[in-house]
Amino acid sequence: MVMRMLDHLEEWLITFLMGAATLIIFVAVVHRYMAGWPIPGVQDWLLSLSFGWAQELCIIMFVWMAKFGAAYGVRTGIHVGVDVLINRLEPKNRARWVVFGLLAGALFTGIVAVLGATFVWDNGAHYAVFKFLGLGVEGMFEGPTTPDLEWPTWIVYCAVPFGSGLMCFRFLQVCVAFIRTGELPHHDHGHVEGVEEETFVDPGAEDKIYRMDDELHPHDIAGRDDGRGNTK
Repeated sequence: MVMRMLDHLEEWLITFLMGAATLIIFVAVVHRYMAGWPIPGVQDWLLSLSFGWAQELCIIMFVWMAKFGAAYGVRTGIHVGVDVLINRLEPKNRARWVVFGLLAGALFTGIVAVLGATFVWDNGAHYAVFKFLGLGVEGMFEGPTTPDLEWPTWIVYCAVPFGSGLMCFRFLQVCVAFIRTGELPHHDHGHVEGVEEETFVDPGAEDKIYRMDDELHPHDIAGRDDGRGNTK
């Protein structure tokens, strides 16, 4: 139940950030062009609106989207991997290398999460926490703010420890699942969520059956006749 809620929260956050950033950029571009039209009353009203913050906000949103999108990619198997050599190994050795790769990913993202959290804390988060708790903040570094929105930069940089920490957790989650089942997550780019797939039978399917037994070279396994009585 908790994992399902985490999965949905991850997907909702990515969807919201992507949709909101796209909408903000669209509105800002439309405003920029329409403000140049000499329409009495309308032009003055449009010029009174300021969208100078739009670019900065969208950059922040895309950074957060990218960090959490990377964790989503680990969970669903979207990330591209070069595994030609690994697939040539015996099943036992292949499994060991897959586990090694997943644990290496978890270690790297875990280190990034720790370093990111340290940077965020030293960049003003400690000042904000102490001030919120009513503790003494004399002599503490308050931290810089963003140019347009004037937000504390440590809030923006929180994308690094949160996103990398979630990515580390996803690596460990996939690793445990692989050890238990021997399966890695696979993303079907042709599948649309909520749309049922229909099975299509090709009348000439017998002549179009190919397989990659060695995971490298496709070859015909239908046993077609070349017209001379020979089977290819």
